Amino acid sequence: MSGPAANLMVPGLRRNMVTICAMTATIMQALDTTIANVALPYMQGTLSASQDQINWVLTSYIVAAAIMTAPVAWIANRYGRKRIFIICSAGFTIASVLCGLAQDINQMVLFRLLQGVFGAALVPLSQSVMLDYYTLQERAKAMSIWGMGVMMGPIMGPSLGAWLTETYSWHWVFFVNLPFGAITVLGLIVFMDETKKDLTLRFDWLGFTALAIAIGSLQLALDRGEQLGWLESNEIIAEFIVSAVAFYFFLAHSFTTSTPFIRFALFKDRNFVTGCIFMIVMGLVLFSTMALASPYLQNVIGYPIITAGLLLASRGFGTFFAMMLVGRMMRYFEARTLIISGLTLTAGSLFWMTGWTDQTQVPEIVTVSIIQGFGFGLVFVPLSTVAFLTLPNNLRTDGTAMLTLLRNVASSVGISVVIAELTQGTRKTYATLSEYINPFNHALQMPDVSRMIDLSTDAGRAMADRLVGVQAQIIAFAHDYQLVMIFILCTIPLALMIGSTKAALRKQAAGPEHAVME
Repeated sequence: MSGPAANLMVPGLRRNMVTICAMTATIMQALDTTIANVALPYMQGTLSASQDQINWVLTSYIVAAAIMTAPVAWIANRYGRKRIFIICSAGFTIASVLCGLAQDINQMVLFRLLQGVFGAALVPLSQSVMLDYYTLQERAKAMSIWGMGVMMGPIMGPSLGAWLTETYSWHWVFFVNLPFGAITVLGLIVFMDETKKDLTLRFDWLGFTALAIAIGSLQLALDRGEQLGWLESNEIIAEFIVSAVAFYFFLAHSFTTSTPFIRFALFKDRNFVTGCIFMIVMGLVLFSTMALASPYLQNVIGYPIITAGLLLASRGFGTFFAMMLVGRMMRYFEARTLIISGLTLTAGSLFWMTGWTDQTQVPEIVTVSIIQGFGFGLVFVPLSTVAFLTLPNNLRTDGTAMLTLLRNVASSVGISVVIAELTQGTRKTYATLSEYINPFNHALQMPDVSRMIDLSTDAGRAMADRLVGVQAQIIAFAHDYQLVMIFILCTIPLALMIGSTKAALRKQAAGPEHAVME
């Protein structure tokens, strides 16, 4: 490492303050991926928006953030990481305040687009800063600290959003970013040193445009697919076609130009490639299980939104506890051992959840959620450490941007798949179960049952419809949990691709020329 950051790799006030700023930026951006979801019904009435229009509050942010994640590395290398970090933190904070002040749906969508544009850089830049300001031996601890923000933000977002909306108003879902943003901007101005700028870098406009169109079209299709009926909609078909063509053009252009938009030297590092694979896994699993947990607690079991948010927060406590321990555990255990253990715990918790019903009690929900969160924590920190263990310093910002982009796209894919499966599964299971609700079913003629469900009355038929609907949802959720569990089990053997991290750390300490994993 060279430059000012090399001189800061010792404990001290400056490094601690930069760490705090990186954490506040991470938390601020990670919270906004989920915190606004619970406030949508309240926004819809205030902004006089239709259901289709209000969904653009989420879609606009996701698409803008996905597109603008790709050029983060080039912009930071060209103009300096500190300058871009400060601009993006300030821009995100101002856009958040503007969202809270929005008077109609057009203003809200515009300000959410700005949030996504500025927020895209916060997570990759904060991770890159953390990697620079800590020595190789301290990197596990640094990734534990940083990972708390990345993992806790999406998990705590729904509960915090529900509390702010219920206690104050939906405006505070956005105003809550103001103190985080102010701390981040002021801290970065005072304590962070600027990196060396590379004024010779040229921007690959063709590559960026192709990749932006590909990612934007894919995100639109994934986000709106369920609402529009997937391939039954001409819009969704068109978006998938545009995305595929743009991806093809991007790859064809990138392999034939001397200055590709994506630096493919990243993928020559085996550990980084392995990190990318498991980052996709984490994006799919973390966000898909989050997308399933909230509707299960509210729609199936019937908890109010505040209670559901508090129960969801228990998974965050499991993650937080794991990340406190995993930095020390990496001194004694290989990263691949911790990753396999974390994936196994997560798969086990999902197997447990396949047996949940509308009668599942709070202690069981909390226990399973903590175990699942602990599993996430065991995976994320070793994964973040391994991905950058042997990656050259000059590719670090590019690497953090690529991991963030892959996680975001994977999370959209995961959410779309499980929600589509849930909807289809509920519909099919309901149709199957309904076939047995008829006067010829002897079970319905038993005295105790017939008194409660009398199919000759409107009340009885309504009761039967409700019971069948709940059971159909329970079965559909169980199938979804099973699907995610099988996916995790299939990815566990891939952890064997990871070499010995302890051996790599010893060789790194001996000299960079020996820093290749066994």
